[in-house]
Amino acid sequence: MIRTFCTNEIREVTELSSSLWSFSPCSGEFAGKVYPVVVPCCWESLPDFTAYRGQGMFTKEFKASGNIRLVFKGVSHTATVYVDGKEVGSHYNAYTPFSCLVPGLEEGTHKLEVLADNSFSEKSALHIPNDYMSYGGISRGVLLEQLEDSYIEYVHAVPVKEEDGWKVKASVKVHALEDKACKLEICLEGGETVSEDLTLKAGQEIVVEKTLKAGQVTEWNMESPVLYGISAVLSDEYGAYDDLKDRLGFRQIVTEGKDILLNGRKIRIKGFCRHEDHPMYCCALPFAAIEQDLQIARDLGANAIRTSHYPNDELFLDLCDEQGILVWEENHARGLTEEHMRNPNFEAQAEACIEEMITAHINHPSIIIWGILNECASETEYGYECYKKQYELIHKMDPSRPRSSASCKFKTDICFGLPEIVSYNMYPEWYVAEDAAFYVKDLYDWVQTDSPGSGKPFLVTEIGAGAIYGYRTPAKCKWSEEYQAEALEHQIHAVLDQEGCSGIFIWQLCDVRISFEWFANRPRTMNNKGIVDEYRRRKLSYDVVKKLYHSYSDYR
Repeated sequence: MIRTFCTNEIREVTELSSSLWSFSPCSGEFAGKVYPVVVPCCWESLPDFTAYRGQGMFTKEFKASGNIRLVFKGVSHTATVYVDGKEVGSHYNAYTPFSCLVPGLEEGTHKLEVLADNSFSEKSALHIPNDYMSYGGISRGVLLEQLEDSYIEYVHAVPVKEEDGWKVKASVKVHALEDKACKLEICLEGGETVSEDLTLKAGQEIVVEKTLKAGQVTEWNMESPVLYGISAVLSDEYGAYDDLKDRLGFRQIVTEGKDILLNGRKIRIKGFCRHEDHPMYCCALPFAAIEQDLQIARDLGANAIRTSHYPNDELFLDLCDEQGILVWEENHARGLTEEHMRNPNFEAQAEACIEEMITAHINHPSIIIWGILNECASETEYGYECYKKQYELIHKMDPSRPRSSASCKFKTDICFGLPEIVSYNMYPEWYVAEDAAFYVKDLYDWVQTDSPGSGKPFLVTEIGAGAIYGYRTPAKCKWSEEYQAEALEHQIHAVLDQEGCSGIFIWQLCDVRISFEWFANRPRTMNNKGIVDEYRRRKLSYDVVKKLYHSYSDYR
């Protein structure tokens, strides 16, 4: 399953995932052995490959002819794609989509091979041993698209509220494989339809920009997440031959002084950080498992999810759109030092992740904040220049959303003057032996008086404590469920009672596996700060968090 709705009615699309492929590791004792697997698949979910790091080949036969496009929603973390033994494309980064165009394919049965690689090396600036697992495999859906001599790559729809009502700034990217005269029609559900005649040259890519008037619309919000369709169609003298459909929600997200406003109302974020991780599926979560996580979050009283520390599967975003769940989505980076950021591949790989993330996800109304560079070198002059470039890139691509980054640099961060929102990760009563209320107020006061972020909205983007599921003791020592429940009670009160604070993201929803090369004193080779464990079993903190989150309103 790729999306929760149909994106094409004219273009012929076949889902190659959710079916059997063959997998063969390229090294180790099982090299060359062939395993039947269902894609999406992380090889760590297979019995012989729980800790396999290296390359693996996924193989699938398909029937097609003419111009085809192979769309991959995620391959971890480097992919090389072959059709009939010929390389047709490659991609770096597990968490953003890419496509491979194969024109003029002869009719018949063809062989698709995807060489996935989850190795760590100097060539990879973002995928390094870390406090989460870098899995290997085809971790998200795969599509085979049958194309004509031109096709639509994307439809972007940014809602804008003006004095005379809502409008949509639409951008449609069209690719020409051959010389072509055609017409592009853009239709907004319940609103305006516009068209433009195009004369395309072979190999040309153009972006058509139009502003469409909306009719009477219902604004998207947490209580009423109403979605509207937008479609683009290409046609010639023989009729329509290509199309693409997407959805949008009419909503405004802005900052005003120390507040974050959704449609003019001050919101209070009550969220969780969430990794794409599950003991049965690794990061290739099926649709039902994604929805289960959202059901848990909503039962706990949450209204927001932070996609730590990378862009998420679009199925997750579709569900958030439909259920009114706010999303902070960030590019891929966690805990990079200045030395890491000086890797010659860092800037290009980080910026490509931003470009691919926004290109793929800009239409989702649930996304209210773009984030970058979690806990990176924001206290250094070199780091400042990196943050500045990435913030500027986001603003260039999408000025309609505020930007932020989660910092752990206690009273030393020099980058808070760059984004619209100041965000801090903090762990009083866990890593820091300080009373939570004192610690939160002390840091908030410093931000508002002595930092470049003075006068801006303030978010706590990580806070929490660890607990091993089932370890209970009246001594309430660290790693016990009792201690975690008590610490979270103090922390939540400290953050949500702090005047001027716009909200909290608890670290984290579920326990997750970490890279086995990166231990950092993590019991079970897991990050154990989840409110539920990796199997989604409730810890004692569950009822504490649920009671507190439900006691605070969604608006301030």
